[in-house]
Amino acid sequence: MEKQELIEAIKQRARKNFSLGYNCAECVFEAVLHYLDTGLPKEVLKVATGFGGGVGLFGDTCGAVTGAVLSVSAVYGRSKLPEGEGKEAMRLSANELYGKPGLYRIFNQIPNRLKAKYGDTICRKITEKWHESWLCREHALHCREIITDAAGISAELILLGKDVVANLPFGENVEKLKDDSPCSKEGT
Repeated sequence: MEKQELIEAIKQRARKNFSLGYNCAECVFEAVLHYLDTGLPKEVLKVATGFGGGVGLFGDTCGAVTGAVLSVSAVYGRSKLPEGEGKEAMRLSANELYGKPGLYRIFNQIPNRLKAKYGDTICRKITEKWHESWLCREHALHCREIITDAAGISAELILLGKDVVANLPFGENVEKLKDDSPCSKEGT
C-alpha cells in the first residue's frame, strides 16, 4: 500500500472504530496498531481506554489527541534512556527530547495541528455546545471528525520517518522553544 493509501486506510478505520463502540483514544490507537508494525502486542490497546472523554470524561486533553500521542509513541517513544551517568546522562536525555533532532518536536505536532483546526485540544472546550446532550448525533459526528484527523496526523508523522519529523520546527509549547532557542540546538 502506498503511503497516502495507508494514511487514508488508518483514518477510515479510526472513523469506523467510533461506530463500533471504541472511545476516541482507542479509535486512533487501534487503527494505527492494526495497520502499522509497532512491535507491540494488540493487547496494548487497553492503555488507551482511560483517555476517552479527556481522561475518564473529565474533559481535559481530547482523547483523540492522546490516542494520536500513544500511536506515535508506539513507534518513536523511548524504551530506555541514553547511555551516560550524572550530568552527562541528563544532558543526553534532554538533547534526545528537546534537541534537533528531538522527540518533543514529533509529539508537539499533534496538538498544534489539531488546535489549528478545532480551536483547542481540551475536550470540554471543543465539545462545549453538547454538554447538555452528550453523544447526540451532532456531537458524535464532530468527535468522529476529530478522531479521523488525529489518526491521519499520527499516520503521517509515523510514515514520514523519524529523521524528518524529529527535525520539524516546534509549534506552540510551554517552554516557548523555537528552533533558535539554546535548548533546541544539537549538542545542548
